[in-house]
Amino acid sequence: MKKFLFAMLLPLCLHAQDDLLSEIDIKSETVEVTSAFKSLKIVNLESTKLAAKGDFYFIVSHRFGSIKNGIDTFFGLDDANTQIKFLYGINNWLTVHASRSGFQKSYEGAVKYRLMPQQENGFPVTIVGFNSIVVNTELDKDLLPKLTFENRLNYTTQILISRKFSDKLSLELAPTFFHENYVVNDYQDNSQYAIGAGGRYKLSNRLALTMDYAAHLNRAASSLSHNPFSVGVDIETGGHIFQLHFTNSQAMNETGYLANAYGDWSKGDIFFGFNLVRVF
Repeated sequence: MKKFLFAMLLPLCLHAQDDLLSEIDIKSETVEVTSAFKSLKIVNLESTKLAAKGDFYFIVSHRFGSIKNGIDTFFGLDDANTQIKFLYGINNWLTVHASRSGFQKSYEGAVKYRLMPQQENGFPVTIVGFNSIVVNTELDKDLLPKLTFENRLNYTTQILISRKFSDKLSLELAPTFFHENYVVNDYQDNSQYAIGAGGRYKLSNRLALTMDYAAHLNRAASSLSHNPFSVGVDIETGGHIFQLHFTNSQAMNETGYLANAYGDWSKGDIFFGFNLVRVF
């Protein structure tokens, strides 16, 4: 009798085991997609990459002067703007950074946080939030007697949405809101909007092409600035990434490059630069 019951129940047990194994297989297929971007910025635009927990980054960024002046300024090398940045991974989904830029003698603090990762056979994109605050210390109280500390502050909020389409190609969109408490020209709104886009195409294990662009949505018609557009290459050299590029914005912090891209690609008024990224 016992043998008969065992023979009757065995198929049911095996079927239940198959169901459990199939559920495990389905769950195991939900794997996060990594390395959509190798560097924390595409060029000027923030990428969806975050620092790993406990990783400390030291980043030196340089934008030389415009190359259009030729040998008079040694193709821009005489007129450099530098940014020094320190960045730390609080955990795997939260990164903080602080920087100092020569442009507007500004200081910036920012946080970047992952809201949703791209998954294999699952969620199709990575979504990351980014918020920064910039202090413009170049504003002169002697020239602006009513200047307050609040006037020096600029803010940026971005939603970064990327997808790694293959081992070679990754693309990103970045709806952006930024606010400048003080604008040089009265005709420009303090609150401004842009949509950023960028991408990375891997050429080899250590070399990739990069590009980013931001379309300003409510810039005043009489403004002299342009939409920032940058192209470059990423070179991986083990412990650091070396980014070389050309851009029409000499500024590097968020409100700086979004609102003050005064170079004009059509006139050869562009800036050569690099980002040197070192992780410890």
